[in-house]
Amino acid sequence: MARKRFGIVALATVTILVASAVAQKSSEVAGIVGRSFISDQSISGDTLHFGDGLTYEANVSHRFFGFGVAGISVELPFVFNPSTKLNYTINSVPKDFSAYFITPAARVNLFPTTAFSPWVSVGGGFARYNPNSTLEYGGANTGKSTTGGVFEIGGGLDVRVYGPIKLRGEVRDFYSGEPPLNLNSGSHYSHLFAGAGVVFTF
Repeated sequence: MARKRFGIVALATVTILVASAVAQKSSEVAGIVGRSFISDQSISGDTLHFGDGLTYEANVSHRFFGFGVAGISVELPFVFNPSTKLNYTINSVPKDFSAYFITPAARVNLFPTTAFSPWVSVGGGFARYNPNSTLEYGGANTGKSTTGGVFEIGGGLDVRVYGPIKLRGEVRDFYSGEPPLNLNSGSHYSHLFAGAGVVFTF
């Protein structure tokens, strides 16, 4: 009898928790604007400099679990950098290149239903790089666009301002293989994106 009662209580508890989680689930769309930063690289005794490209992010997410102190969401960030300028002493690199990243990720928000909600995100997907058809100091660039895997990790803070509207500040690091720079250094690159924007919850 005691075992049966314990089973009933356990089942009721799980049912309440699941119902609470389902009731708290929500979707979001976000628009973020910021800049991308890539550290200078030392290659064959010379230094390759990267410009800080203006970058845009569109993000959709859905929270599947929320238990008061934390919420777990699946998100899909799409980050686009139209132009990262390059500077290298030898006329072998393109004038610039564009890049976009699509990285499905899991995001964990602390205190997701409160006014201030810090979060972390981890995911992976692919990066697409498109080099300029002209070299830095003139001439045709024979480099081709490339697509490769990318690992994403990030963090940020959501601040609720009114009803379904929140402000978001974030930093994401996209770690990928070398863009098509005609250098073949074999290096991996961290594309650090820092931005801020608006989130709409529904």
